[in-house]
Amino acid sequence: MSENHKIVSQSEWMEARKDLLAKEKEFTILRDQLNQERRDLPWVQVNKEYVFDGSDGKQTLSELFDGRSQLIIYHFMFGPSWDAGCPSCSFWADNFNKIIIHLNQRDVTMIAVSRAPYNKIAAYRKRMGWDFNWVSSYDSDFNFDFHVSFTQEELAKKEAFYNYVAQDTGVSEKEGVSVFFKNPIGHIFHTYSTYARGIDMLNVTYNYLDLVPKGRDEGGHEFLQYWVRRHDEYGK
Repeated sequence: MSENHKIVSQSEWMEARKDLLAKEKEFTILRDQLNQERRDLPWVQVNKEYVFDGSDGKQTLSELFDGRSQLIIYHFMFGPSWDAGCPSCSFWADNFNKIIIHLNQRDVTMIAVSRAPYNKIAAYRKRMGWDFNWVSSYDSDFNFDFHVSFTQEELAKKEAFYNYVAQDTGVSEKEGVSVFFKNPIGHIFHTYSTYARGIDMLNVTYNYLDLVPKGRDEGGHEFLQYWVRRHDEYGK
């Protein structure tokens, strides 16, 4: 790569950098506008009762807010029969584990939800050294209702509804993020969900890789995250 890259003087580099800066600023303004449009989306009231299993025993969706009005749920791929969580979702979890304390200061609770039984979740979380709240939706329809888990019938027909379209997901669990709001009288609203590349910007590691000359360097592979391992598996 370096052999073919254009090499210029400092003054020429500065001009090229200023040209890119103008585009970066334009993108920042557009991103701010898109963020506002996201917040302006209409909401859907959640009337179904969901119960989850976690370190504090059985909890409702309302209780998962933990006294705050805003809740972010990371839909972590971890099926009931799996022995460990998804390596790619583990990559994302490494990126959000330590920021939750800061989100809490802005009236936001963030947790993870998977369909695996809680004993499997607890063992894997301990292995990974994470401390975020992670609960099981095994006994509820939550994952199915928010389109991150799929029935055997949907998989057989290759018509699982994921990322807002019917498609062949190939697996029973997929990744995503959903956002909820609870008003002062306890009504809960679903405000936003995003899936697949929609969670891309939430991975800080990727944002840093986008700055370096090689970028993500994932081209030429059918599965782009071919290189990702659980953080205790690199070098093995």
